[in-house]
Amino acid sequence: MEKQVKLDNFYNEDHQFKSGVATLRKLALACGMTETYKWSFPTYTVDNKNIIAICKFKSHFGIWFFNGVFLNDPKKVLENAQEGKTKAMRHWKFHETSDIEEQTVTAYILEAIENQKKGLQLKVSKKPKTKIVMPEHLSIVLDNNEDIKVAFNKLTYSKQKDYADYIATAKQEKTKLSRLEKIVPLILKGKGLNDIYRK
Repeated sequence: MEKQVKLDNFYNEDHQFKSGVATLRKLALACGMTETYKWSFPTYTVDNKNIIAICKFKSHFGIWFFNGVFLNDPKKVLENAQEGKTKAMRHWKFHETSDIEEQTVTAYILEAIENQKKGLQLKVSKKPKTKIVMPEHLSIVLDNNEDIKVAFNKLTYSKQKDYADYIATAKQEKTKLSRLEKIVPLILKGKGLNDIYRK
């Protein structure tokens, strides 16, 4: 389905917040952003960078600010979009069209655009890699076969971890042994446990 059709469906749908999202759309477009459609929601961009998305649900509608963490938020209206998961995104919820103070909303959007133009972005720090706990059965195989050990050490961290976890999670001795038998040829080929599922 074309983006324009999806946008039309979103805004023309008979929904309790139809007039509310229409007002937000008017304000977004008045700020000179490009309208597109991503992740099932109308999304507004500047220089192909996401600034806001407009959303509607059963009990509220609102704006997602993709880099809302940098907004000053003088009205204290922004919430973390998904506590514990999203770092930069902030959500401004409305329950009635009358909740929308157009001048204030416009000020927030313009600040978000300005922040994007300044290149403000949240640097996400990668979680440090934890040391792989090598199960005894796999350790024995590696220690007693140089070819397998060399091949295993050439694998990426995630592939090594997948193999270690695969053996460690087997509850019975016979399962551990049958799993070992299965993975040795894969290790020697430099393949990961789940490569078969990746196209």
